[in-house]
Amino acid sequence: MLDNDQVLQLVSLAQQGDQRAKGLLVEENSPLIKSVIKRFRGKGIEYDDLYQIGCMGFLKAIKNFNHQFGVKFSTYVVPMVIGEVKRFMRDDGAIKVSRALKTLNLQINKYVDEFARNEGKTPTIEEIASHFQMDQQEIVLAMDSAKMPVSLSTPIEDDSEALTLVDRIEADEDYNGKMLDNIALSEVIKRLDERDKKIILLRYYFDKTQSEIARQLNISQVQVSRLENKILENMRNKLSS
Repeated sequence: MLDNDQVLQLVSLAQQGDQRAKGLLVEENSPLIKSVIKRFRGKGIEYDDLYQIGCMGFLKAIKNFNHQFGVKFSTYVVPMVIGEVKRFMRDDGAIKVSRALKTLNLQINKYVDEFARNEGKTPTIEEIASHFQMDQQEIVLAMDSAKMPVSLSTPIEDDSEALTLVDRIEADEDYNGKMLDNIALSEVIKRLDERDKKIILLRYYFDKTQSEIARQLNISQVQVSRLENKILENMRNKLSS
């Protein structure tokens, strides 16, 4: 088992073109790659192909990693491998989202927005299914079909100017945006409580304004603003720890 200093040294050598160092890194991290791709088994892609795709993501991680990002190499590897597999499945793999499913998802999103404005809360799956006269499983499938990992570089609207989540979290740090986009932000979000998680997802994933979120949560826009700043500060601390 290599310690952190040895890993960083091998990464540096591999980035300089040392094939032996690259091979050692792949061998050392093979169990990690395999553990990541397990979640994609049964999706219509052979395991050996999944492993090769995972290795491609791993090699991209080697190429782009910078120790100044303040995260362990293994932490950086995970989202890169996941991203490579998902990219393959989206562009070349067996899983394709039909036009009808995409259309239904858009219709659901529109209904959810209208329901929230009128009722002051988000509709349940049961309520959505009843409105569209469809099975709940079909509604869930349509909603899941458009879900993507939260991106640190996703544009959001603010009162003053267009910002991204990375602008808000790392406004005072000179990090490389492309690298930050691949840090496992989802792990930080998972540890938030339900209210905080909902605020972040609505704000940065569903592009809701603070006023829209305030109406959904039945609180004031000022409260949303204060909560958002507190949550982002908490996330900033966790990402930098």
